[in-house]
Amino acid sequence: MSIRRTTSAVVSVVAVAAVGSVPTAAAAHGYANSFERLSTFPAYLNTSIDDTAAAEISTVTEDGRTVVYTDSPGKRLGFVDITNPSKPRPAGVLSVGGEPTSVAHLGRLLLAGVNTRTSFTEPSGKLVVIDSVTRKVVRELDLGGQPDSVAVAPSGRYVAVAIENERDEDVNDGALPQAPGGWLSVIDTKTWKVSKVSLDGLSEVAPTDPEPEYVSINSRDEAVVSLQENNHLAVVSLASKKVVSNFSAGSVTVSGVDRLDDDTIALNGTITAKREPDGVAWITDDLFATANEGDYEGGSRGWSIFNKKTGKVVWDAGNTLEHIAVEHGQYPDKRSDAKGIEVENVAFGKLGGVPYVFVNSERGNFTAAYDVSKPSKPKFKQLMPTSNAPEGVVVVPNRNLVVVSSEEEDPSIGIRGSIQIFKLDNPDSDTQISSTSSIPWGALSALSPVPGSWDKLVSVTDSVYTPTRILTLSTEGVISKQLTVTKNGQPIGYDAEGLVARKGGGYWLAVEGSSSTPNLLVRLNAAGAVQEEIPLSADVAATITSNGLEGVAETGKYVWVAVQRAIKGDPANTARIGRYDTTTKTWSWLLYPLDTAPTGWVGLSELVAVDGNTFAVIERDNQRGTLAAVKKIYTFDVPSSWTGLPTVTKKLRKDLLPQLKATNGWVQDKVEGLAVAGNGRTYAVTDNDGLDDATGETVFLNLGRLL
Repeated sequence: MSIRRTTSAVVSVVAVAAVGSVPTAAAAHGYANSFERLSTFPAYLNTSIDDTAAAEISTVTEDGRTVVYTDSPGKRLGFVDITNPSKPRPAGVLSVGGEPTSVAHLGRLLLAGVNTRTSFTEPSGKLVVIDSVTRKVVRELDLGGQPDSVAVAPSGRYVAVAIENERDEDVNDGALPQAPGGWLSVIDTKTWKVSKVSLDGLSEVAPTDPEPEYVSINSRDEAVVSLQENNHLAVVSLASKKVVSNFSAGSVTVSGVDRLDDDTIALNGTITAKREPDGVAWITDDLFATANEGDYEGGSRGWSIFNKKTGKVVWDAGNTLEHIAVEHGQYPDKRSDAKGIEVENVAFGKLGGVPYVFVNSERGNFTAAYDVSKPSKPKFKQLMPTSNAPEGVVVVPNRNLVVVSSEEEDPSIGIRGSIQIFKLDNPDSDTQISSTSSIPWGALSALSPVPGSWDKLVSVTDSVYTPTRILTLSTEGVISKQLTVTKNGQPIGYDAEGLVARKGGGYWLAVEGSSSTPNLLVRLNAAGAVQEEIPLSADVAATITSNGLEGVAETGKYVWVAVQRAIKGDPANTARIGRYDTTTKTWSWLLYPLDTAPTGWVGLSELVAVDGNTFAVIERDNQRGTLAAVKKIYTFDVPSSWTGLPTVTKKLRKDLLPQLKATNGWVQDKVEGLAVAGNGRTYAVTDNDGLDDATGETVFLNLGRLL
């Protein structure tokens, strides 16, 4: 994503594999346009912060000024004023008398598919037609079954609704068939008559139980319908109400993917799976794209382009989109034994004269943009990080906007359903990020300069991944090397939360302990081999129950560590700074006063030696999004010697919250890395938790000459 650079710049960290496809943002195509994120709007702003509110499928009104989204938990539609897309405003909600599954617009009318069923065996639903200006219900049409997707023909003559009548996954382990089957409903907008188009008998999988999932209409009034569980595609003439072609979505063998949920991203597995497409979108009147999510027995971890006439695959992503996710640090390893990044939806639109396909990854939390000027050879252009579980994506050509709606809603961990708005824009040339590296990465928990280098930094992975790896990256965010940490010749996994590269070669790690493992100061040689494991002093080690070591620094014979939060017996809202004397093998301790936050706790997450007596730390709360309040850099001086447990005096050097908000995304909670590079500039990085209960976005901050 392009983020405009000021003195304190913000860029998205990117690591790109040598699979040939994946420079990100504008770096993928020189100084060409790229998509800039303008804003993030949590759905709860339309009601209250305590409300459960999701944003699943969205549309934009005819004038391009209002986003309308389905809020299934609230049984309502939500409205967002995007007159200024950089500052979206809440515009209210409208109850629809059931669970809205999809929404589209026809002129000033909104058309919402609403599920009203009381059981799987007796599905029911309606199409609610609403005047978008007055927000009055104009009419309700009985659909006779449970609707899923709603689409409006470009001609305005027809509306198509996929009647899914979805299966009950608790019956026979969800095995098909399960009556009743689904169909396609076609509405003539002149008469508002509802016609039923049978899709029975088309598929090899459960032909008596078609389950239409998604529908898209081309300029010839032809609808392509995905029958996801049936692994089938059908093209319907809306004028004649007949199926004019149908074919299997087929199976595909994909190599070079991760198949194991084992805290290691290893692209060495192979899957053979049915595509089972979810979202579909016409690219031309003859070609359409499919998002091959899988829901029953398949899922190919990618997307495809089909020819409606022949049923043949014109192009298939294979493993490339999954590799793109890995290279951008947005691969969900915990989904490796399932459907990987889980491609949920696709949309098509022309922006700036270029035809694009936008692809949502539900589990990778991103939207990928492709130039499909040549549909047989789509070109990946950009990965746009989103909030959790992006479901809907809609293109607004007359405003050069892309609107992504994300449905996951879990307030207990700071994840909220939201709308994000991107715009095709002209980035500054100095904001480009690229890489030729094939290194998987994520969970960057520390940062250190490389001694003697002008523009190199190192980071380390925490316990999200195993074994522990030290990653070399440039000050432009390019990851180029990895070094596996070993002990006695074998790879080892630590919860490494602090890292410093030593001037004489090698590294120090600060390893956070747990209820079963100790906090450790670990010395490595230049090859990453453990040379020494140093426990904390017994009195301190016995009183750290959690939230242990979070940073490490070196000054001469001393190695310094930061403890994240107060240990047992210390005053509230304090943390410890430890000094280890490598000559006498003894520990000394200082007390550090912590800020407080309106919500949650505050702790230390990094320690940097500015000089022999001055240190910098990151203080942060454990909140993200709109609740994030404390993300700060402080400095403090240490005495040359001391006894007891004196308290240091701190000085605020930088509030990082404005820079984090400048990404216009969901504010990240874990600012965990801080370093002064050889070029004299200070850099900070967030830990994306490997997408575990997190958006997965990594933010890399260039803070200028700060320390």
